Amino acid sequence: MTDTDMSGFAHPDASPYKVSEAERDAIAAAIDQDELVTLALELGNIPSRSKEEAEAAQYVYDWMDREGFAPRRCGATPERPNIIGEYGGTGTGANLLFTAHLDTESPSGDSTLDRFRYRESTMRDPEWTKCWIDEDGRLRGYPISNDRGPLSCSLIAAKALKKAGIGLAGKTWLTACPGEIGPEPIEEYEGIDYLGKDIGAHYLFHHGGVAPDYAIAAEGTDFGATWHGGGYAVFRVRIFGQGMFTPILEAPEVATQHPNPIYRLGPVIEALHAWGREWEANSVYEGPGGVSHPKVQIASVRAGNPLEYGAGTEVCALYVEVSLNPRQKAADAQHGILAAMRRVDVQEFDIAPVVVRHGFEANAQEVAALAGAVDAATRLGRGVALEMAHPVYSSMWRDHNVFNMHRIPALTTGMPRWRPTPDDMASSALVYALTMLAVCGRGEDPKGSAGPSTVYGDNETPF
Repeated sequence: MTDTDMSGFAHPDASPYKVSEAERDAIAAAIDQDELVTLALELGNIPSRSKEEAEAAQYVYDWMDREGFAPRRCGATPERPNIIGEYGGTGTGANLLFTAHLDTESPSGDSTLDRFRYRESTMRDPEWTKCWIDEDGRLRGYPISNDRGPLSCSLIAAKALKKAGIGLAGKTWLTACPGEIGPEPIEEYEGIDYLGKDIGAHYLFHHGGVAPDYAIAAEGTDFGATWHGGGYAVFRVRIFGQGMFTPILEAPEVATQHPNPIYRLGPVIEALHAWGREWEANSVYEGPGGVSHPKVQIASVRAGNPLEYGAGTEVCALYVEVSLNPRQKAADAQHGILAAMRRVDVQEFDIAPVVVRHGFEANAQEVAALAGAVDAATRLGRGVALEMAHPVYSSMWRDHNVFNMHRIPALTTGMPRWRPTPDDMASSALVYALTMLAVCGRGEDPKGSAGPSTVYGDNETPF
């Protein structure tokens, strides 16, 4: 990756603090790989679907408390707190916030909803809720990938600094948030019980007592980095028809002439599919912080009432998920969907954006020091230059969006997303720790005595 591609962040002078090889070696020696893996597995094996994060939150709180990171809770509801710990702040330096999320991917647990989304065999997949090391030495389980592995790496990174006797001048906040995956209030599922992102990093930013200069979303990126974040909107497209008592129904020869709007789904789906392909082709955005490839998919369909089957239905609704690059608005997509629907032979329809979250990107100049620190930490910790993350990581929502939204330069970076090894996780923890030191600067050591000033000898290489 060239300096131009990375907007200059690979230059050593972009890093506020020069970290020596001796400091790197001390931090690396303080990372206990077995402890890191145990932490990730224990956290990963705590069931923690969205809306059910309390037990995992308590585990993180207790861990931070034992390790001396002064944790506190901050939540819109007692059952779904953000956990906030801190390290450093003994001198003058930039403040850095790490965020990772407590909720994990899993069926919702509501059998009424899940049975219409998943096969029974899929719901029995052990990787939804179980984490283990397989015979190839890789960590298995969706919770490890998203997001207990990166969360554990950020916690162990701060512990390694403390064990090595390296204090921070600026402050690093360690946070674990509910609700990053979801859900979203929609239709009859509304109110605070169904809040996702708003109850997590959004609430943390506004009410968590944090004031970062920079932020990092600790998530799997295969060791790449991006300061793009994708947004999304969900559009409800309703088509209307006429309920008809089945015994008196005269079935038309052509399905699209049927009074029941379910019969008209074919042309509507074709029109939306064609528009979606056009949207995807025209929405690719390449900027200094990454490449975004927005995608479109019909996520669900609702129509009729299976308990009352005598007269068809008057309403059929499609829910269309539309990804947004950091510079697109939901209105852009709505205009396109409206034009597509007007080309279909449907007499009556309506369109409503029932979920809207825009994407964001950091200002390239403002994020340069942070990106430079991550690049330098990657070079010193892993022996390779930092690369841009794959476009999939630039095209999805991650909580660095929250901070970029509020003018806090933020990016996302972390370990391999899928089935990492213990070495991968230790390497990621080292990069995080070196980044903390590079951004915040050297302060007093954890015992209160001033840390030695950094002196570079012939055998030491600064960032």
